[in-house]
Amino acid sequence: MQNTKETLVTAFALFSLFFGAGNLIFPPLLGFQSGNMWWLVALGFCVSAVLIPLFGILAHAKIQGTIFDFGKKVSRTFSLMYSILIYAISVSLPSPRTASVTHEIAVQPFFDSPYIVTSIIYFALVFVFVMNRSKLLNILGKLLTPAIILILLAIIGITVFYFDFNFGTTHFDSPFTHGILEGYQTFDAIGAVVVGGVIIVSVNISNKEKTFEEKKSLIRKAGWLAGTALFVIYAGLIFTGAVMHNQFDADITRTALLNSISIKTLGSTANLFLSILVSLACFTTAVGIVTGTADFIRHLFNDSQVAYTVSAVLGCILGVVMGQFNVAYIVTVALPALMFIYPITIILILLNILPEKYASTLVFRSVVIVTAVFSIPDFLSTIGYAHEVISIKELVPLSTYNMGWVLPAFITFAIVNVLGSKKEKNE
Repeated sequence: MQNTKETLVTAFALFSLFFGAGNLIFPPLLGFQSGNMWWLVALGFCVSAVLIPLFGILAHAKIQGTIFDFGKKVSRTFSLMYSILIYAISVSLPSPRTASVTHEIAVQPFFDSPYIVTSIIYFALVFVFVMNRSKLLNILGKLLTPAIILILLAIIGITVFYFDFNFGTTHFDSPFTHGILEGYQTFDAIGAVVVGGVIIVSVNISNKEKTFEEKKSLIRKAGWLAGTALFVIYAGLIFTGAVMHNQFDADITRTALLNSISIKTLGSTANLFLSILVSLACFTTAVGIVTGTADFIRHLFNDSQVAYTVSAVLGCILGVVMGQFNVAYIVTVALPALMFIYPITIILILLNILPEKYASTLVFRSVVIVTAVFSIPDFLSTIGYAHEVISIKELVPLSTYNMGWVLPAFITFAIVNVLGSKKEKNE
């Protein structure tokens, strides 16, 4: 019974840390634009926003280390640079975005105040939670996440039972691929390697007597439960948006659509429920990101508490600075970074869950390098050089869908493993 309780609390905490602003605002609009192909879009979205992050947690269960351990087989220098880049992106984009979404949905409808005021108050509270991290797992698992799940299930359930299943036509040429790329914006794969370390530390604090294998089992079970919950919520929100394709203007924004859907489903109490939901979902993600970043910096400075505190302060200050911009701006700014770092993150996650015989040092180095090289055209096309790289993208399979790295990475993985296997036999 105690093991079941620990698993549920850890699963709730994982779900809460993953389910932040991006997870909340992207699925409804994706469904709204997907029409009768909502199910295919949902599958694509859940590949990058559920399956890959789940694999990231399973990799953490196997490694039980930090983000640095994800890339150290490539080289220690690469791993350090990758880790610093991931944390810099995390505190600069997804963390501040949680404050912006909170302002647009939970504050703006009630108070005529600027973004900066919300951002200051928001990250002051984030700092308080980050500095009391020993209570993080207990608070997130027992108090916050159940409330988030109940409100979301209410919106989805009312849609299923009270609205006609009338879907329009899709706006997407490739629904599945579009779903995958939209899932990038949730930052969940990055979240897996960042906040997964927070869960590892929290589990170690509360389960000091457990063996490595017991903690590995606990994290794995919690990961599968959290992943299942994420899948149900994401698919439900995408379905909800698809059902309501003819209820709102075609050019409606992400935050406005979410607000409008809540009014359609929850009636006059929608704004209150939505305010609670957004505040909880966004806040828990921001706490997880800043905590994970501060943990990493502390580790670099020999577990210095001063380094942890300074990192938390800087992370919150950066959150205030970027959090004063609107959601649309932050989403646009995030795209180039995602086109480059997300493929590398996905590859590192996949390689780390494989058995050692398929994931040698040479495999890690070869596949990561190839992935980075073939991600460059996608990155360049998002920063104003689309015309310059169009000839390259036409030559690489899937590159027109901004996924040109997939096939080269897979082929490299297969070739290096085959050659390695032949070499072992000859020896």
